[in-house]
Amino acid sequence: MKIPKLRWILAAMLFFATAINYADRQALAVVSDRIRAQFAMTEIDYSRILAGFFLAYAIMYAGSGYIVDRLGTKKSFSLFIGVWSLAAMLHAFATGVWSFGLARFMLGLGEPGNWPAATKAVSEWFAPRQRALGVGIFNAGSSIGSALSPPLISWLTIQYGWQFAFVSVGAAGFLWLAVWWVLYDTPHKNKWLSQKEYDEIRHEIPAEEATKHADRPKVDWARVVGTREARGLCIARAFTDPVIYFVIFWLPAYLVKERHFDQKDIGQYSWVPFLFGGIAYMVGGYLSGALMKRGWALPKARKRVMLLGTLCLPVAICAPFAPTAGLAIAAICFITFGHGFWTSNLQTLPADIFPSHEVGTVAGFSGMGGAIGGMVANLGTGYVVSKFSYAPIFIVAGLMHPICMMVIFRMLPDNVFRKEV
Repeated sequence: MKIPKLRWILAAMLFFATAINYADRQALAVVSDRIRAQFAMTEIDYSRILAGFFLAYAIMYAGSGYIVDRLGTKKSFSLFIGVWSLAAMLHAFATGVWSFGLARFMLGLGEPGNWPAATKAVSEWFAPRQRALGVGIFNAGSSIGSALSPPLISWLTIQYGWQFAFVSVGAAGFLWLAVWWVLYDTPHKNKWLSQKEYDEIRHEIPAEEATKHADRPKVDWARVVGTREARGLCIARAFTDPVIYFVIFWLPAYLVKERHFDQKDIGQYSWVPFLFGGIAYMVGGYLSGALMKRGWALPKARKRVMLLGTLCLPVAICAPFAPTAGLAIAAICFITFGHGFWTSNLQTLPADIFPSHEVGTVAGFSGMGGAIGGMVANLGTGYVVSKFSYAPIFIVAGLMHPICMMVIFRMLPDNVFRKEV
């Protein structure tokens, strides 16, 4: 039995994995008010738990790409989603701040592997002109997962308690794992792939991408991460990933503290910015491919779409000064929308610049930068909002992407992109 359009089904699988990943992490933000009350957490305690998550995230992100390159996409993705799904379920059994923080730390060890594994899967199945769309599709899962979490987690919490909500999102990961193990393999070994689609993939993807994993050279991790290109990607993510993490982890708390939302209001309204982000991930990924079809060079197409996204972010500075909660949420939508354009192309760059057997390593290293930035930013956010307000955080969030766009132009000139893509 052959499955038609298998690559798009696998892209949908990556989308759902990312959605589950973000639902798992977003669950804490949605019920943070209740958990903080039950465990007597201060804003500083909450920021430290988030920082612990990002510490684990950074540690594993640094090595997750290497693990993906060594184990292969199928086995490594299975390992990561199994760990993070188990960790999500363990939140339900926490009895205090320390045990809750430990479960959160374990979640941080599992979740970062999603991105280098998904990026590698896209590089194995999609041609260069389609890669940003493939990356955009799986990254859209982060916004859709974040959008669905507030109403779903709020409803589960109101009906059955916050513990059941964590068990439910963790169980979803194990269901996904069962389907993934059956469906996924590289094109040259996948039993579900039709001959017609296999021939198309062989024709579209550079020969190196189709090389069997066992025949590829070992990755020189120190050399790869020491390149200017890898450092540039790491810096860009270190300063822009924390912006979306702020929306994910602090938006409900902001709406409760500054806009006086309750649990029901959070479920009804806090999903809106993530819907715009999900749209932007796919549109941004599609747009760079469309520009390439029109004759634009790959580096120019990627950078112009990223630049377009950065122009949206400064609008977020208006959020804390908006007279109504609706206008504040509208301003926050510019964060998620602009970040979607930015990330759907930024996370494609490792496959555009580095050879296939190094893609996972570079994606993991750059993601480590994002995790370290997230850890520092969350500690800073906890301090600032407890001593002052959310306004300084929104101002910084609105400026990071434009600044990092200059880093991209400076450290990733067009001549570093691979000629065959």
